[in-house]
Amino acid sequence: MTYDVFVVGGGPSGATAAEDLARAGHKVALLDRAGRIKPCGGAIPPRAIRDFNIPDHMIVAKINTARMISPTGRAVDIHIEGGYVGMVDREDFDEFLRDRAAKTGAERLTGTFLRIERDTDGTHVVWRDKVSGEERRSQTKLVIGADGARSGVARAEVPGGDKIPYVIAYHEIIKAPEGQMAANADYDPIRCDVIYDGKISPDFYGWVFPHGKHASVGMGTEVDSVDLKQATAALRAMAGLTDCETIRKEGAPIPLKPLDRWDNGRDVVLAGDAAGVVAPSSGEGIFYAMAGGRVAATAAQACLRSGKPEDLKIARKLFMKEHGTVFKVLRSMQDAYYKNDERRERFVSLCHDIDVQKLTFEAYMNKSLVKARPMAHVKIGIKNVAHLLGLVSPKWV
Repeated sequence: MTYDVFVVGGGPSGATAAEDLARAGHKVALLDRAGRIKPCGGAIPPRAIRDFNIPDHMIVAKINTARMISPTGRAVDIHIEGGYVGMVDREDFDEFLRDRAAKTGAERLTGTFLRIERDTDGTHVVWRDKVSGEERRSQTKLVIGADGARSGVARAEVPGGDKIPYVIAYHEIIKAPEGQMAANADYDPIRCDVIYDGKISPDFYGWVFPHGKHASVGMGTEVDSVDLKQATAALRAMAGLTDCETIRKEGAPIPLKPLDRWDNGRDVVLAGDAAGVVAPSSGEGIFYAMAGGRVAATAAQACLRSGKPEDLKIARKLFMKEHGTVFKVLRSMQDAYYKNDERRERFVSLCHDIDVQKLTFEAYMNKSLVKARPMAHVKIGIKNVAHLLGLVSPKWV
């Protein structure tokens, strides 16, 4: 069989691209390595649920509060008004998306990407079948590389794809505390805790995110000398979760910025982590991965219709047009506040501000900067500068 599009990687990005293309009537292959689960807090905002038709049974918890915790242990609770943030378990969520793509018409393949070859017959994806162990060669018109931050497709095919910066994320899925253990733990099944503490992560943050019967406890860092498992153990101890049963442990690279180019000008376009689309500062990836998969599918369809490889550039153009400004703002915030514990203390203090809280969550829930309240933006800008320059002391209430 000759495929219209061969999608490498079956996470949220690749599965979304495959489903969109199959729904449009194209012959699609979806190649995924079985058994791989990405470390992830699992948060998905209402827009993701809405845009990608996520059924309620996939939501394992509904969060109504985010607690920001400073290096000195002070906390700010930000309440979510008129909605919730959904939590998913990636083990079940990713499989649901792959299965939905297959039911729509995509052909699921289980194996490992090896390389892309080209000859007079066209483009071929060479991959190793997990069941037989044999190399297989699948002919295709286009390839979507959605195979993660260390994408083999990106490294081999896209200029700059071998130089993507990343942090290492690690988390442990634990059994949520019950009974006396719950009473002794600083844990709330409908609250996400974000810990800004250099002892946990010197350049990012730690988290405790409820997942219904389970919870995700983890952290991320770009500093090689940090022992991720030791830092996560310290985080569990801090939250009173040391004695909770550990279900599984996972680690993986998380990209820090979108690549400058997502296509090879011929027959390959990137999506998701392979393209670098994880939000700075927050590290949020699921929504942006799915959005990246959708624009990659849109670009692939345009290329298939026109026969013009330059149409593959549509993917990055569409994504950055909608989300580029948000990424720049979040990058600036991370660069400004994640440098040291003094800055992190000021950042959490700034989160007391009601304007900051409202605009932050309006933007998070709907994935766009809010333009309807210009004076609030001005006030936040002034307060932000005052905190960065040390003109005000951290405020706690």
